[in-house]
Amino acid sequence: GVMGSAGLPPHMPGSDPRRPALRRMRTLALSLLLAALGGLSLATAMGGEGAWGWAAAFCEAAAVGALADWFAVTALFRRPLGLPIPHTAIIPAGKARLADNLAEFVRRHFLEPQALLDRLALIDPAARLAQWLADPQRARAWAATARRWMAQGLDLLDEGAVRAALHGFLARAIKDWDAAQTAASVLALLTRDGRHQRLLNSALDMLGEYLARDEIRGQVSQLLAKHARREWPRLTTMTDAVGSTDAIAARLADKIAQALVEELREILTQEDHPVRRAYEARVLAYIDRLAEDPTVHAQANAIKDRLAERPELQDYAQQLWEEIHAALRHDLAREDSSVAQHLERAMLGLGKRLAQDASLRQAINEHVVGAAGRLADGLRDEITEHIARTVKQWDDRRLVDELELTVGKDLQYIRINGTLVGGLIGLALHALILLVGR
Repeated sequence: GVMGSAGLPPHMPGSDPRRPALRRMRTLALSLLLAALGGLSLATAMGGEGAWGWAAAFCEAAAVGALADWFAVTALFRRPLGLPIPHTAIIPAGKARLADNLAEFVRRHFLEPQALLDRLALIDPAARLAQWLADPQRARAWAATARRWMAQGLDLLDEGAVRAALHGFLARAIKDWDAAQTAASVLALLTRDGRHQRLLNSALDMLGEYLARDEIRGQVSQLLAKHARREWPRLTTMTDAVGSTDAIAARLADKIAQALVEELREILTQEDHPVRRAYEARVLAYIDRLAEDPTVHAQANAIKDRLAERPELQDYAQQLWEEIHAALRHDLAREDSSVAQHLERAMLGLGKRLAQDASLRQAINEHVVGAAGRLADGLRDEITEHIARTVKQWDDRRLVDELELTVGKDLQYIRINGTLVGGLIGLALHALILLVGR
């Protein structure tokens, strides 16, 4: 039933089905007592001779037994007839001692750390977990339940709050990001094992192919002729009179392209070429500057901070959340949800892994036993104190009423048995008296 504030059921006398049964047993025990007293009165009135003597002996002993057991049963819960008789109302008077003894009993027999750990080790939690996870029906049911919970949780989310939180997360991540150090790390990675030299080779190859094209040479020739006519108009007029400036420019462009291609080939074939050494020195110097120069750091962080404050970032966060929300909602609405299937496969996979990997089960069991030991040590005193404190706080009348409803019916059998057994003992004593008298 529902527990009250003091750890006892709510006090509702008319609603407890145990109360009528207890009342019937009390009525039966009292009826037997009254019958014994009535029989004793009748036998005494009839002279107490012969058969009436046997009846008187039975009824007298039965009444004594019934009264004695009534006193004993009543003294457990209250003072008989309200009289201040010593060693009565045992349960209310000894409630504090009962609370301490109960708490110590639980502490000794239920919260003993080594007993708990031994029992836990015999249970083999990892093997039981493996069996539980490896059941396909259970995994499917749990995945379906999780899918419904996630769908309901998705509906409860405040989209505005989520977008704000996502934007705040992105902004903080950008502001906390050391862009200069990251760039230095990336460049250092690119230069490892001569990668930057291979990059230079690729660039030079592309440049050589570019210069070898006829259309490029034609463009260079036109640029040279145009520049010469603008800078040296008299000279080009004289050249045009004797020959052609365009032809000279074309030959010059071919020579320049040929010279550049030959120079590129030389750079590509010589690992210690001055261009390579200068290129490597500049790259390494720039990496060091990125990592150590405070001015570069400040410039990179300023660019990064401006990026974090851009309104486009908030728009991106909103769009990102809308896409995630829509995708999750669409997936969770389907019976064949990929999220649910992933959870189901994960549960089955973990169960299979646990079933096959003895070392993993042993590791889990060791962790569980260790955690249980630490938990038992930490909670043992606290639980013991809680039990004792709770019992001591129980209301005496409520405690007595609850115990009577729980065991009172059985205690009435003691009164009934005392009446009948007492009567039989009375008959035996009466027979003994007659035997001795003869």
